[in-house]
Amino acid sequence: MAKRAADFVEEARREVPSIEVAEAAQMLHRDDVVFVDVRETTEYQQGTIPGAVHVPRGLLEWYADPSLPVHRSELSPEKTLVVFCAAGGRSLLAAKTLREMGYPKVVNLEGGFTAWRGAGKPVTHR
Repeated sequence: MAKRAADFVEEARREVPSIEVAEAAQMLHRDDVVFVDVRETTEYQQGTIPGAVHVPRGLLEWYADPSLPVHRSELSPEKTLVVFCAAGGRSLLAAKTLREMGYPKVVNLEGGFTAWRGAGKPVTHR
């Protein structure tokens, strides 16, 4: 039987730890943490978490691969990566991919940017 999108998300949910907005907010200004926004550019332009690195889901593997010239240096296996999208599905898939690519300290932001904004946390516009 073919897998559905929800099957991939559930598989990622079993493998990737998630954190709530309150915990993520406490990590916001730590030097050993990078927030990774995997939403599309149009979503990102409507606001993001301050200091977040924009890595659209469709380019993730290229930006995360240190052997490629397009590698984003902000993505480091030494840092904790807090990955988020709008609601948490795409970011779970992205976080699972990052773990498979050798990034051991990756967490998903439960509820994504929607939960962050809904909790009244800071938002910046790029």
